Amino acid sequence: MPSDPAPEDAPAIQLIDLHKHFGELEVLKGVSVEARKGDVVAIIGGSGSGKSTLLRCTNFLETPSAGRVVVDGEEVRVRADGSPADRRQIERIRSRLGMVFQSFNLWTHRTLLENVTEVPVHVLGVSRDKASEQALVLLDRVGLRDKADTYPAYLSGGQQQRAAIARALAVEPSVMLFDEPTSALDPELVGEVLRVIRDLADEGRTMLLVTHEMKFAREVASEVIYLYEGRIEEKGPPDQLFSDPRSERLKQFLQSIH
Repeated sequence: MPSDPAPEDAPAIQLIDLHKHFGELEVLKGVSVEARKGDVVAIIGGSGSGKSTLLRCTNFLETPSAGRVVVDGEEVRVRADGSPADRRQIERIRSRLGMVFQSFNLWTHRTLLENVTEVPVHVLGVSRDKASEQALVLLDRVGLRDKADTYPAYLSGGQQQRAAIARALAVEPSVMLFDEPTSALDPELVGEVLRVIRDLADEGRTMLLVTHEMKFAREVASEVIYLYEGRIEEKGPPDQLFSDPRSERLKQFLQSIH
């Protein structure tokens, strides 16, 4: 059954009171996040604070234990155990969420062009010719058009991550989800990936960005959220949060990474 069109002013994404348990371990303890079109929400925090779990619950790579996920005004329908009630709906909603992982996750047996065309062709039903044409445009945007016929093994980590961004963009997502996109990269390759993400932010792309790059978060984010042990400890505009944090835990966190 087709979903009702979203109201014009609906947030691009809303996470409402999300909880996540892994057995006895409670990783998310009631986290709420909202991003409107064009917002860049940076999520920071120490290891084990729940940052990556929050993103994975957003597109149901992990099933939230409780809470609500709403994309473009459409709420994911869930069963009593929290799992998606409608597989078609979850596939449609996932296609609006472009996810970029820490570890690239490219298909190693496919060229970059094939990596970028796979989902549009096989999931969205785009013709191969059109998908290839769009893929070349996207690879050009991330500076990799000349590598279209290259396999991932022959590329640097930075090139692979830029290709992963092109692949995520191929579904024309409403929201981009970045899970520590530079954490697996050698330091000299970080800048080339951050430049691509900055360009997307400048274009008005809506993003949830889990990052440990504090300077970058300060420069590109419209809001920064600091997670501590599964809860939002503090959130606000980046200048306020980085220059004048109210939370003692956030002060200590920022001091520890300088």
